[in-house]
Amino acid sequence: MDNSTGSGSGRYAPPQAEVADVAGDGIELAGRGTRLGAVIIDGLLVAALLWGVSLVTPWNVFAPDVSTGLLRLLLTNLVLGFVAFTLINGYQLATQGQTLGKRLLGLRIVRPNGARASLARLLGARYGLGYVIGMVPFAGGLYGLLDSLLIFRESQQCLHDNIADTIVVKA
Repeated sequence: MDNSTGSGSGRYAPPQAEVADVAGDGIELAGRGTRLGAVIIDGLLVAALLWGVSLVTPWNVFAPDVSTGLLRLLLTNLVLGFVAFTLINGYQLATQGQTLGKRLLGLRIVRPNGARASLARLLGARYGLGYVIGMVPFAGGLYGLLDSLLIFRESQQCLHDNIADTIVVKA
C-alpha cells in the first residue's frame, strides 16, 4: 500500500488526466456583452416584423384580443412569434449558424468541437424549446432567469446552449 502524498503517485493524488476546454482548437468564445447585444438586436428585429404584421392584419401582439381565451392567445403568440423569428433568421441559421444580430456583431453558433450545428438542433433545441417553456406561467420566468444567469459560468454557456450542445464563438 502506497501512502505517499507528495509524489502524486499515491492513492489520494489528484487525477492526471488532461481535460480540454469546451472551445479548444483555436475557437474563441464570444463575449457576454456581445452576446447580449446580439439578443437585443434579434428581439428588436422580431418586434419590428410583428409590428409590421399588426399594421396589415387583424392580429396584433401588442394589443391582444383576450376574448378568445388566454390559452389560445398564448399559443397563437407562441406560434406566430416563432414563425417571425424563423422568417428573419432561418436562412442565416441554416447556412452560417447565425441570427442577424449575431451576424452583425461577428458571432456564430457552433458545436463544442467547432462543427456547424444543424438547423433542427438550432431551431428545435436551442430556440424552440425556450419559446415553449417561456409560455408556461411561472416556469417560463424561472427558465428565462436561469438561462440568462448561467452565462456567468466559466464556460459562458447559457442553459439553451447546454440543452442544444452548442457554444457561441467569434466568427
